[in-house]
Amino acid sequence: MKKFFKMVLAVICGILLLNLLLIAIISGLATPSKPTVPAEGVLRIDMSKIVISEQTQEADPMTMIQSRGQEIRQIGIWDATQALKAAAADPGIKYIYLKTDGNTTGLALADEFRKALADYRTESGNPVVSYIESPSTGSYYLSSVADKIYMAPHPGAMYSMNGVSSQLIFLGDLLKKLGVNVQLIRHGKYKSAGEMYTRNSSSAENREQNQRMVNSLWENLAAEIASSRGISVEQLNDAVDNLKLCLPQDFMDCGLVDSLLDREALEEQLAVLAVVDNYKKVTMINFADYAESRVKASKAPKKLAVIYADGQIVDGSELTEVAGDRFASIIEKVRNDKSVKAVVLRVNSPGGSVLASDKIKHELDLLKAEKPLVASYGSLAASGGYWISNNCEKIFTSPYTLTGSIGVFGMIPEFSKTASDVLHVGVESVSSSKHGDMYSLMRPFDQTEYNYVLRSIEDIYDRFTTIVSEGREIPKEDVDAIGQGRVWTGADAIGIKLADEYGTLADAIAYVADLAGDPDLANWNVKGYPAPLTVMEQMMTTFNGEQEDYTVRIARELSKPRVLARLPYEIKLY
Repeated sequence: MKKFFKMVLAVICGILLLNLLLIAIISGLATPSKPTVPAEGVLRIDMSKIVISEQTQEADPMTMIQSRGQEIRQIGIWDATQALKAAAADPGIKYIYLKTDGNTTGLALADEFRKALADYRTESGNPVVSYIESPSTGSYYLSSVADKIYMAPHPGAMYSMNGVSSQLIFLGDLLKKLGVNVQLIRHGKYKSAGEMYTRNSSSAENREQNQRMVNSLWENLAAEIASSRGISVEQLNDAVDNLKLCLPQDFMDCGLVDSLLDREALEEQLAVLAVVDNYKKVTMINFADYAESRVKASKAPKKLAVIYADGQIVDGSELTEVAGDRFASIIEKVRNDKSVKAVVLRVNSPGGSVLASDKIKHELDLLKAEKPLVASYGSLAASGGYWISNNCEKIFTSPYTLTGSIGVFGMIPEFSKTASDVLHVGVESVSSSKHGDMYSLMRPFDQTEYNYVLRSIEDIYDRFTTIVSEGREIPKEDVDAIGQGRVWTGADAIGIKLADEYGTLADAIAYVADLAGDPDLANWNVKGYPAPLTVMEQMMTTFNGEQEDYTVRIARELSKPRVLARLPYEIKLY
């Protein structure tokens, strides 16, 4: 027995020591030393090593361990653009060397970053040079801002510069085979979010809006690329539609690159641009390190707040999404902070819970009554994302934002045939009231129950169109005409008054600073809310299962009745 207790004690001590060691390792990874940046050199931006996101995020130690320390660093768009502004004023930065292969930054954020690169060229007088090996539509779009584009001459690379495409997935037939009956109740003929679960192909309206979206995205991409390269849109469309971009020489012949250079020739060219006689003398400065070193929080006493509504809008207080109760508290805190003089609402959300959206909007309306409030749209500002933001004094959008989706849907699955025909399980309900088991998910709605849910959805749609009419000063019947759940690109949204003008987050911050009476940003502390998750918070959300993959999300969406104002999909272009 004595030996047994000794063994148990040894095991307990071993576990404690192991936990202490793990905590020490994670703490070491979580608090890296500040990078040392050379005083002079070439600013190297490798898009396969960074991703431009809404906010700068500390590296997750678990991800670092899994990737053996080769994690992709997340740089917030504000920090990224401020780093480029610092580089433009930095005499030690000779030029920017841009590599866009492997880019995973979404199109709207890439567009903001591209504009900041163009500003760097103008303000510094220094060049941006780009090198590509396997260009995609999105990565080439980013490269096209450069003064010179060089390309590897080697055959065998994957060239996917083929335009913009959206692929829709439909599970209706599969769910039918499994006995799942998804009862979709919606207002808006374009509100296609539930079609994934009820159909095997697009409705005509869904197909129409998707076609217009991809056309609009490509029209803007093609115009920007053609302008940067000094060719016509017709020439670019001819090259893309007729699959002329098959070999490196094709990119040369079509005017999309300036030279074909192997590694040795590229290094020679980079040395010439750096005014040194040998590439070994070229000092490359990592962009992520430069941003971390040069972008510092201001100590100015007065603040401009940027509230980042980044993620799905959900009920409750969870940390990884735009949770209604949590964000309502954050907005109230910003409103009551006397040092905050004006606010930018940065929206990157497909929407979600109606209840949470309305809580957030209520607090934003109270804030707007006291302080200037403008909106800046990222990749998504649709449905619930538009619900919360349409009453802002001004809306800045990217042409590549997906917005609108003014519509509502309810999705109530029922599994009676799954139980009886697939699993051979009998289910009986015993209820005190006539409709006591209507949300049991084990029988379909009767007509009275269907009408009950429809009444709620119609009421929510009426409120949605009313608040958009009031917020945007558009007649309600016009809101209904452009609503019906239809998704618009930012480029099209301006023409129908859903947004005011093209503009980046930096444009919105400059605008609201002017509204607050001092256009000089040097006098402001631009502070983001909520603060990015700490390393410990990231770990806790991972352990608590708050980060879910696509399959888990679908299962969750099918697991309970929900009424939502949400965009049905995202279009990603890298």
